[in-house]
Amino acid sequence: MALQGAIPVEFGAVFPHGAFVIGEVTPEADFDQSTRDNRVQKRDKVSGLPVWQVPVMDADPEARKGQRELTVKIAAEVQPVPPEILNGTPFRPVEFEGLAVVPYVDTNGPRARQAYSFRASGMRKPGNKPAAKDAAARDAA
Repeated sequence: MALQGAIPVEFGAVFPHGAFVIGEVTPEADFDQSTRDNRVQKRDKVSGLPVWQVPVMDADPEARKGQRELTVKIAAEVQPVPPEILNGTPFRPVEFEGLAVVPYVDTNGPRARQAYSFRASGMRKPGNKPAAKDAAARDAA
């Protein structure tokens, strides 16, 4: 099978109504490497870059309870900075660059279920052009 690992997706396919950053960008903990006294940041298995977590709200008015809020993980050398707050609101509209979905089986709970996690290479203010490296990667594909 040609697809292994993360599946690249367009931002608009996942968030047709947009998305908002709703909290702080934080390092993802590597629970296998961390100890009680020494918390270690997780590293991306492919790039080796540190992994950051971004809490996001899907702006879809029909999103079901439990699916409105999710976390997007970004592999980046330095902590990503969310876009500016939208004037007069507590919201930060965002678009993710290099967005990919990773399917997995969630075994937490009474029965296993198909679930998804989201990864990205970066984030930006909606409407801004992608970074040059993302445009070059798309052109090469």
